[in-house]
Amino acid sequence: MTGHRYELRHRTERYTGRVFRVVTDEVAMPGGGTASRDVVRHVGAVAVVALDDAGRVVLVRQYRHPVGGYLWELPAGLMDVDGEDLAVAALRELAEEADLTAGRVDLLVDLHSSPGFSDERVRIFLARDLVEVPVGRRHERHDEEADMQVVRVDLDEAVARVLAGEVTNASCVAGLLAAARARDAGWAPLRPADSPLPG
Repeated sequence: MTGHRYELRHRTERYTGRVFRVVTDEVAMPGGGTASRDVVRHVGAVAVVALDDAGRVVLVRQYRHPVGGYLWELPAGLMDVDGEDLAVAALRELAEEADLTAGRVDLLVDLHSSPGFSDERVRIFLARDLVEVPVGRRHERHDEEADMQVVRVDLDEAVARVLAGEVTNASCVAGLLAAARARDAGWAPLRPADSPLPG
């Protein structure tokens, strides 16, 4: 069965910022009419499940103003450097937020964080063979990152925290559950880090 073609008829720009734009799209609907859809057009993000040799995952606790509190998250950041390889971006964020680099990087999972109103894509990598960034080469953290807490938690404990409602960041939830599933399957379902984005 062929689905309806949701053709864009008109777009109105509402806001443009560094990280996202807000637009209102007039879209052709089944039955011949149109409907307005407000959409956040996002630059996209990367995140990384950094797993050490003891089976512990790196989590960061960061203040998030929109939710008015601290969240447990994966090291993550924006796809905001033109032409930067996404695995390289993930390793850059891992170094900046957790003072770590990795000898091995695989693609873990891709997701749309909030497809009801945003086109944001998040690519989540699995990083292993972790190495500390030398003290003199560490990133200086500013703003909310200056207050960031970095911990290592056993992967099974981290999954338990997800199921207990203690970890609610979408990328973190998806990354932890995917990492646990991939580990239990002997890492067989992992894709190469340079796999093309779906769609």
